[in-house]
This record gives sequence, C-alpha cells and structure tokens, in this order.
Amino acid sequence: MADFEVVIYEKSKGTAYITLNRPQALNAYNIRMRDELYEVLGAIRDDPEVEVAILKGAGEKAFCAGADLTEFLTAPPPVFARRVRFDRDIWVWFLGIDKPFIAALHGYVLGSGIEMALCCDIRLASDDARFGLPEPGLGIIPAAGGSQTLPRTIGRAAALEMLMSGGWLTADEALKIRLVNRVVSRDNLLPEAEKLADRIKSHDTGAVRLAKQAVTRGMDLTLEEGLKLEKALYRRLVENRTE
Repeated sequence: MADFEVVIYEKSKGTAYITLNRPQALNAYNIRMRDELYEVLGAIRDDPEVEVAILKGAGEKAFCAGADLTEFLTAPPPVFARRVRFDRDIWVWFLGIDKPFIAALHGYVLGSGIEMALCCDIRLASDDARFGLPEPGLGIIPAAGGSQTLPRTIGRAAALEMLMSGGWLTADEALKIRLVNRVVSRDNLLPEAEKLADRIKSHDTGAVRLAKQAVTRGMDLTLEEGLKLEKALYRRLVENRTE
C-alpha cells in the first residue's frame, strides 16, 4: 500500500486501525484524506485478516472538525468533479463494507466528522467530545450523507434540530439521543474500543457480517421484506456450514 500523509493505517490481531492524522488542522477532512481513506477502506474490505476496524483521530483536540472548506468549496471543472466523486466516493465504501466499524470519538466531532462516525456501526465517545453540524451557518448543507444517515440514527425531529439550528451537543447529550452508544473517559476511549473489537472477534465472523447486513439492508425495507432478508441470510449461513 502507498505511503500516506494524513491517514495512519495499522493492523493487529485482526483489528484494523484507521487514524485521521492532521492534528494541526483538527483532523479536518481534505482531498488528500479522502483519497487515502479510499485506499484504506478498499484494503480493509479485501483483506481476509481484518475482522473489525477502529476509526479514530490523532491529537488531543479533535476526532475530526469537519471538511477543509478551503479545498472543498473551490469548485473544480464539473466533468472532473463528477468523475472524482464517482471514483472516490468513500461514503459508499464505508456503508458497503460488511465488516464491523467502531468509531472512537473525542474532542471536536463536527460536520464531516459526524458523517464519518455515522458510517460506522458503533460509536464510542469520550466525555470531552462535542458534536455539531455547522453547515447552516456556512450557507451550505451536509454533502457526505448527513441529512440521510443522521435521521436514520437519531430520528427525524432530533436530526432536523441539529441540521437546522447548527447547535452543538455534549457527549452526554449525544448519548441521550443515541447519536453515540456509550460515553467513557478520555483515557479509556481506545481501550474500550479495543475491548469491544475483541468481543466482536470472539464470535463467528460469518454470523457477525451477516447480522450487520441484515440490519443495514433491512432498514431500507418493509418489515415483511426485512424478515425475508433475515431468513435468506440465515439460510446462507447454515448452508455454508454444511458444505
């Protein structure tokens, strides 16, 4: 894999670690980070040794303080922009990978930071985490799926309040509306994420991945269709074991 500048990718005992590594810029999401994440996510998807992934931010101040607007608000030629978006849509990558993703969130979790976290399956937050969607104050709307993933996670009313008001949430407030699964101390954030990853890895890999598929795919179906999906995935798991 190529050398990276703004993402650190590590692997240990079946766990992949992705670290956003622009601490001097509060890990703001820029074009270079997009391109490097695209490569990393492809590697995680295709690597049979990786069972679970942990996404985190470098430095003490932020998981990710949003998109670097000095880059993303500078529009490239339309044809080029469409081509790059088609080739490097990391949000589709995130949501399409069947391996579990855990987000370990600390400090500022803003804009694209929330959107990246929402692409993960489980979100742990340190008690110093602060969440916000500042886009309305900038005259824009989320452009990385936030308007779709947020209401699916916390419900319509809470999502609209965040999206329209631009207000910030503490870690405890984020827990109350189920934006995060759990709040822990800053020192325990990574250990708790690793403990959870180890617990997931202790179970049957196929069952874990199909359980994720059943939930994520089923949320866009009717209950009747979701039950059929669950039955089909169960049958696939059992048949694979008897072959």
